[in-house]
Amino acid sequence: MTRKAERILSDLFADDEPRRFGTGWISGTLGVALGLLAVAALLCLHFPDWLTIPELRDRYPLPLVRLAIDGAILVIFILAGLSLLLRRRKALGIAALLLGALALVLGAGGVPIERSGSGAVYLGLDWFVLGTLSTAALFVPLERWRPLRTEQGPFRTGWLTDAEYFFASHALVQLMSVLVMLPAVKLGAWLAVPALSQLAQSAPLVVQFLACLLVADLAQYWVHRAFHRIPVLWRFHLVHHSAERMDWLAGSRLHLVDIVVTRGLVLLPLIVIGFDERAVLAYLGFVSFHAVFIHANFAPRWPWLERWLVMPRFHHWHHGIEPEARDVNFAVHLPWLDRWFGTHHLPSGKWPTGYGVDEVHAPEGWLRQLVWPWIKK
Repeated sequence: MTRKAERILSDLFADDEPRRFGTGWISGTLGVALGLLAVAALLCLHFPDWLTIPELRDRYPLPLVRLAIDGAILVIFILAGLSLLLRRRKALGIAALLLGALALVLGAGGVPIERSGSGAVYLGLDWFVLGTLSTAALFVPLERWRPLRTEQGPFRTGWLTDAEYFFASHALVQLMSVLVMLPAVKLGAWLAVPALSQLAQSAPLVVQFLACLLVADLAQYWVHRAFHRIPVLWRFHLVHHSAERMDWLAGSRLHLVDIVVTRGLVLLPLIVIGFDERAVLAYLGFVSFHAVFIHANFAPRWPWLERWLVMPRFHHWHHGIEPEARDVNFAVHLPWLDRWFGTHHLPSGKWPTGYGVDEVHAPEGWLRQLVWPWIKK
């Protein structure tokens, strides 16, 4: 089903017409993407108790949100018109036009917000909209500016599966909180040592942030290595390594079991030590950006930084198809951890020729990959 939908969408977005500036492809694609996000944002206004995160509901500056939605709808119609004028095939322009019209039918920025008082169970659709806007706005231009693989477009094979993962990781924020945050906080509070917390919080926030980075990546390193070495864990981590293309979406391909175990065990020592909440939040903000960055189809030329901070080339080798790339580069932030523990692999000036695991092909789609580790031979 996912593969069929991917083909249909690829026919819409990745047709055989030129995609350079001035052909209507960029305006049409942006119009469709912005139209989908505008419709999603309007659904959040219509059903706030069911589709928004409770901690964020009362923090949104609603006048600005409404203004942004109205402005987005205007931009959608402009982009749709440009695509219709410039492109021989009109599918992109028509799709953007229809999405803009749907946003108007849904009430645009003037939607009255009615709170029902229900919504004990909710989807974080608002978090998905915010995450898509911020992440795509940063990484899509970055990948177009200096791509590693110039022939790889945004709608490469497997993009819809990874988009499903991106949606699930944001929209299922309540489930992630129950499965990851709650156990880590409860266990961390039980194991916490007040004197250690006082010592940690006496340091400046910048020092605490750097300490969070080191402690978290040490935990990440050994948990990550265990997922490669222990067969029952590898079945779940294999889902992440089944990606055969690398870009900003590929990092989202993580099995639920992998997410729960890894994030819970990485968060636990931060809570036990008792770092200031602001330092922990700064670390979480950093890792949300950095985890996307290291998977990107991006080839920066900063060899001086590669020695101290994980860059795309380092992590691409972790996903490499070559035999020598197996079980290397486990650190996510600090590459010198792999030098310490003998798992560092970064051939000078070279990138892997491909990605994935030889002779392993996962089924397409988030749901199918969710059950795949339980049933595959």
